[in-house]
Amino acid sequence: MTTSTRLMRQRRFLPLFLTQLLNALNDNLFKNAMVLFVVYQVYDSPAMETFVSGIATAVFVLPFVLFSATSGQLADMRDKTKIIRWIKFAEIIIMAVGATGLVLAARGIEVETLAIPLMFTALFAMGVHSTFFGPIKYAILPQHLHKDEVLAGTGLVEAGTYVAILVGMMLGGALPIMASTVAVIVIALIGYGVCRFIPPAPPETSERKVDWNPIRASRALIAFSMGNLELRYSVLAISFFWAIAAILSVQFIPLAKNLLLADKEVAAVMLVAFSAGIAIGSVSINALLKGDISARYSAPSVLVLAGLLISFYLLCRSWNLAPAAGGLFSVGEFLAQPLALVLIANLLLIAVAGGMFVVPLYAFLTTRVATSEASRSVAANNFISSLFMVAGAGIAGGLGFLGIPLAEQLLLSLVLCGLSAVLARRLHALEALRAPEAA
Repeated sequence: MTTSTRLMRQRRFLPLFLTQLLNALNDNLFKNAMVLFVVYQVYDSPAMETFVSGIATAVFVLPFVLFSATSGQLADMRDKTKIIRWIKFAEIIIMAVGATGLVLAARGIEVETLAIPLMFTALFAMGVHSTFFGPIKYAILPQHLHKDEVLAGTGLVEAGTYVAILVGMMLGGALPIMASTVAVIVIALIGYGVCRFIPPAPPETSERKVDWNPIRASRALIAFSMGNLELRYSVLAISFFWAIAAILSVQFIPLAKNLLLADKEVAAVMLVAFSAGIAIGSVSINALLKGDISARYSAPSVLVLAGLLISFYLLCRSWNLAPAAGGLFSVGEFLAQPLALVLIANLLLIAVAGGMFVVPLYAFLTTRVATSEASRSVAANNFISSLFMVAGAGIAGGLGFLGIPLAEQLLLSLVLCGLSAVLARRLHALEALRAPEAA
């Protein structure tokens, strides 16, 4: 029996896995339903659509900038399981607000003055919710798992997250708005029920005082993450990766509609392919490394990702097809086009390379510091990654607003791939130097 299979049968892992899976599912069902409605039903301008998609990403990510330092301290200084239960209870209330916005939008009631603001408010609140849950879902692993299980657990959490993102995106694109409103509340209720089965995770430090000043706490968090070389390289490499992901996620829906001339279901298929690829890469890298926490495959993975981005750009530039009857391609019509399957496969492989790149780096975050500091390590990564993601989403939205063609915007990611590869190589070199010390 493999480590991954064994973990899925254990109470010390399965309830946490399901809780984070339902969390990601609900986030993405709501966000995708909202963005697809705004892009396809409210606006009819490529520049405005890219801008709105970018704003939605920035609104969700902004709480990570504001509250990561606080969330990391709380998770290290309080029982992590109790925090999870409060977070999942709050999700029920947040989704009730978001569902109200979706209902108003579906009925055409005060769409721009009330419905969209309510949806963005819920999106921001879900960002706050994820900010406080994010450090726990990784930092609790060394507390509940054996050392040789941490990489497998991290890979499963990452894969589960992206399977949930995949399903959430599919549901967000396929369900009618009214059905989405019911789904987000039901999933929140189920998530709260499941989290009650997570075993206790008491603090492993006597430190109890939380610094509630976000500026001072954030400075301390940055100093903490940058003071440890392995942590520094891991955090920065992960952050560049998420900047790439933010740029791509902002572009997918407008690119599908305006360059590929495809409907919202095709946009959902593209997002699904990307999420499925990261899930595949997350599980595959554990098989390659056989439980060893190492960055030796990270630099090659991100360089392969860069090459695949170039081919994806060339495929987009070569796309000059349009539906015979005008309008937009349906999924069936799109997949019947000569380049469609190649384009989707290319996108899938981009994400596989991304999953193989990032999962070992997450394992570094929780295994290269004391267990009592693991949440702050993950929170530091979330804080810095969120800055990069906001910058990436903002740049992508700004380029779209300035009229830069969508295909050309993809090339911005190549620079970030190069920086990620350099950092991953440095991390692996440092790992090799420290190996004799550990022996």
